[in-house]
Amino acid sequence: MSSDFVQDLFVRLTQFAAGLDSWEQVAILLVFGAIPFIESYFGSFIGTIVGIDPLIAVPAAVAGNIVCTFLLIALMGRARNAAMRGREGRPMSKGKQRVARYLQRFGVPGTIILAAPFLPSQVTSPTLAALGARKGTVYLWTGIATTLWGILFGFFGVQIVEWLA
Repeated sequence: MSSDFVQDLFVRLTQFAAGLDSWEQVAILLVFGAIPFIESYFGSFIGTIVGIDPLIAVPAAVAGNIVCTFLLIALMGRARNAAMRGREGRPMSKGKQRVARYLQRFGVPGTIILAAPFLPSQVTSPTLAALGARKGTVYLWTGIATTLWGILFGFFGVQIVEWLA
């Protein structure tokens, strides 16, 4: 994706959220949280930029991200079991190989926390489950990382609003 496309998307999402009623803004943050590359961090940021209380914006974006990602983890576990029947010995895709290297180097916690700025949690976490990481551990660290990144970017949003005021 080009940086112009990403910047334009971010501006359009912010303008869209700003034009909604308060309750609609909270609902749209749930949706933003479920969108890969927007997720909890940019959802929280957009929410605070448009004036939603951070104590509402962050949990809404985090909840949308967590629900979507947890559903994908659950589905991936089932898909993995079906796909692995008779596939032993076949090579992994480059993306899975990269996540597998991070898993080996940083473990589940490090992979999930460090991958967030580069890969959506909706990709990283289900891939870890597909690679055989314990799903309970993947769920736990996905929840922690999603919450931490949401809080961090919500804080950035508040700081920018205060700086511009």
